[in-house]
Amino acid sequence: MSLEIKEVQQLSPGAEQHAKRKTFLKVIGSRVLGAAGVLLAVATLAFFAMRLVPGDPVDALLGGPGNNATEEVRNTTRELAGLDKPLLVQYGTYLGKLVTGDLGDSYQLREPVAQVLADQLGNTLLLAVLALATAWVLALGLALWASRGGRIAAVVGNLLEVISAAVPHFWLGSLLILVFSVNLQLLPATSGAPGIDSLILPVLTLAIPLAGFLGQVMRESMLIAMTSPFAISARARGESEIQLSLRHALRHAALPGIGLSGWAMGSLISGAVVVETVFARPGIGRTLLQSVLVRDVPVVLGCVVLVAAIYIIVTLLSDLAERLADPRLRAQ
Repeated sequence: MSLEIKEVQQLSPGAEQHAKRKTFLKVIGSRVLGAAGVLLAVATLAFFAMRLVPGDPVDALLGGPGNNATEEVRNTTRELAGLDKPLLVQYGTYLGKLVTGDLGDSYQLREPVAQVLADQLGNTLLLAVLALATAWVLALGLALWASRGGRIAAVVGNLLEVISAAVPHFWLGSLLILVFSVNLQLLPATSGAPGIDSLILPVLTLAIPLAGFLGQVMRESMLIAMTSPFAISARARGESEIQLSLRHALRHAALPGIGLSGWAMGSLISGAVVVETVFARPGIGRTLLQSVLVRDVPVVLGCVVLVAAIYIIVTLLSDLAERLADPRLRAQ
């Protein structure tokens, strides 16, 4: 027996808890450093990618591509905005401001980018959170039905999951508008209409593709759980298949979904660019698209960094939730 194993076995309960806390803090520290690296990489890629987009950012400062500004005015504006400096100097200035939380001012709106994003963030987060919750409900229900409904339910469920996961947001949104707004006239076609019903179609447009993907992962996990030793023991204790599914298998099926929630939130916010445009809904996605079209560089960079930060935060929270839900991970 090695010396390390003997030392671990001789640890008192208090020392063992201290070792676990130390390991946990190391994991958190590494995740924070990794998050900072990801944000730096995202900000860098977005900065240089915007310089490859055709057009001149000065046009956004002067009111758009159709302005009649003279060359002298354009040069003066470029100098005042710092766009006449070498690209690396602009990049260094941008990073310096980013570290202090200064996202700059919008070229087109003449407002601080932080204020522009703050005005739109709530709309996008509401849409994404509702879509994530809806996707979870649909995925768990579909996984439970497909795994317990027999051969036909398994085939149909698998088909629905594959089709849902492959459906593009813009196509699904247009189809839902055509069916429920134009033909049946049950729900509004745009999110500008008053009432909670204006959220139903955008939420479903985001949730259905995600539910198809999560359903596939959850169903496989549920099938494995139903044949595991703890399921055999539960059956021996007299638990019915329904009790086994609801009390044990669903929890195991939810674990991979929890682990994927960070990716799912990032996917939902990315999908919001399409959904907010299709349903004329205000939000970060629509703001990002409009800013790209007019080359409002500070707003574009602010949107990209904000989305990356949200993705990182949700990923960390989902990892923590997965550890709380799975005793095996808490022991690590």
